[in-house]
Amino acid sequence: MNPREQYKSDIDFIMSKRYHLEGDYWTTEDNRIGKGSPFSARDAAIILTELGFLKEDPEIRGLSSRIFQCWKPDGRFKLMPSGSIYPCHTITALRVLCYLGYVDDERLQKTFDHLFDIQHADGGWRCNAVKLGKSRLTDFSNPGVTLEALDAFRHSSYLNTEQRLDQAVEFLLYHWEVKQPIGPCNFGIGSLFMQTEYPFLRYNLFYYCYALSFYKSARDDKRFKEAFSRLEQKIANGKLAVENPNRRLAKLAFCKKGQPSELATLRFNEIQMRCAD
Repeated sequence: MNPREQYKSDIDFIMSKRYHLEGDYWTTEDNRIGKGSPFSARDAAIILTELGFLKEDPEIRGLSSRIFQCWKPDGRFKLMPSGSIYPCHTITALRVLCYLGYVDDERLQKTFDHLFDIQHADGGWRCNAVKLGKSRLTDFSNPGVTLEALDAFRHSSYLNTEQRLDQAVEFLLYHWEVKQPIGPCNFGIGSLFMQTEYPFLRYNLFYYCYALSFYKSARDDKRFKEAFSRLEQKIANGKLAVENPNRRLAKLAFCKKGQPSELATLRFNEIQMRCAD
């Protein structure tokens, strides 16, 4: 299957949004890469890689150049021209650049080092917008941000070689146990989380299982196996349907709401293969 041919109309639609924020490559004039979801630079990059775009493509080169403009020598990414630099912004930019094929860029090594430096005591990563001590639940790391961090790290040589990442895995498996909204941004595991979402733009069961499946410490854990079992129950006739796509993507063929998705099914099959190893 060549997704660039099969989903050409979807690609044309995404391309039609390239200048919708008045900057190039799905950015604003002042190079905000996270504004305009799901047609922000951040989301467009993830969608295009799912649709078969590669590092050599001019759109990918343009997107990566825009994102690298936000990189700072200490490894952080400043995604807005003014205001604070939040850990979630750095993690988002890192994750996207890994998807785009830049994991070996020396600048990103500084970013990986920075993330280890700011890793929270519970193993995850959290935004410092809410100060520690407000409540026991907000003192936890942000599950969604931590999942994105692990999704970035799985591209690196740290995968399954670094105990600090196993601590992050353990934090996310703990969230499966408690399911309560935790962290400064109140990430919870409820009925919305359990609906399959694709592409991987938000914290949900499918993305949770996909990212964690790269980590041996997760695959061997009964909590992950339980989560994956819940995902397996959604398979019908060998296909995975997208239950809750971003509403502005819901009519696109590759992730149509309520319909089996070939690309989502391929990602599901990857999880199965890793779990079988």
